[in-house]
Amino acid sequence: MLPKTIDITTNIGQSLQHFLNETTYSQLAILVDENTAAHCLPIVKSFLPENILTIQIQSGEENKHLGTCQQIWQAMTDAAFDRKALLINLGGGVIGDMGGFCAATYKRGIRFLNLPTTLLSQVDASVGGKLGIDFGPYKNHIGIFKEPETVIVYPEFIHSLPQEELRSGYAEIIKHCLIQDADYWKVITQLQLEGQDWPAHIDHSVRVKYKVVTEDPTEKGLRKILNFGHTIGHAVESHFLNHENGRLLHGEAIAIGMIAESWLSITKGEIQESELKEIQDYILSIYGKVDLSQENLEEIALHCLQDKKNDTGKIKASLLHQVGDCAFDIEITLAEVKAALQYYQSL
Repeated sequence: MLPKTIDITTNIGQSLQHFLNETTYSQLAILVDENTAAHCLPIVKSFLPENILTIQIQSGEENKHLGTCQQIWQAMTDAAFDRKALLINLGGGVIGDMGGFCAATYKRGIRFLNLPTTLLSQVDASVGGKLGIDFGPYKNHIGIFKEPETVIVYPEFIHSLPQEELRSGYAEIIKHCLIQDADYWKVITQLQLEGQDWPAHIDHSVRVKYKVVTEDPTEKGLRKILNFGHTIGHAVESHFLNHENGRLLHGEAIAIGMIAESWLSITKGEIQESELKEIQDYILSIYGKVDLSQENLEEIALHCLQDKKNDTGKIKASLLHQVGDCAFDIEITLAEVKAALQYYQSL
């Protein structure tokens, strides 16, 4: 059962109008980037008040930093927004993370609503109340926990996405199956990216994530399983964030992390060789192989020292017991991280 704060809908206008009619606010703003301004804002604009403030920022993970936050805060300050104002975040994970962070810190906190527009944000980023921005090369290094007033998920938004964005979001669907649902893993692996039932996958992932975060809202224990693939995946993503050959999308990096951390699960005596082969073969069939280059493995591994799950200087990862079952707080070393990256590189 989904909570009242998450609405997966086929009628975005009805859902949005119902929320706004039931909510009191002094001022209203909507945060967009150039992509959601062009493709998504026209879909919802007629359901919004005419005097809404539109704040547009530049898209991309490389813009998820304090400088963009200042732009958002300045726009609300110039419009004299008070503490009863409401911010609508219309976009993917960057908009949701950063918009929510700005709302939660503006005048010590105003309310916000998420309208996730990418597959990644619909199945993962918009659920669970994690907000934040990047700091230097480190993903979501500065942030807080704060739930939105509601999340309205409209699967039709994803039809405007390029193929690479669908692939990126699909990594989190894969992750949810590997950590919690072996039966659904069998369902999704029957197909490649084409032909997947996206509305069904969105509903499944939201339910998996909501169940986990309800039991552990602030990541003291169980919620850490949602980071499977992310200890090494975030390190890879951080490395490529300002890379001269271009960055990797989040899901592309997490795909690498899931293979590497599945291999680590083998070294810890958990999953079987047959499970590792099944995981890596399917992920490689979707994402292909990324050349990490041998000389960069040390630098990538060092990024793991800044992982948010770490404890007293020790790297803590979430690793698989088996497909559909995940453990957390498993200690791994820098040498093991590097070995896992070398394993991926050898494939």
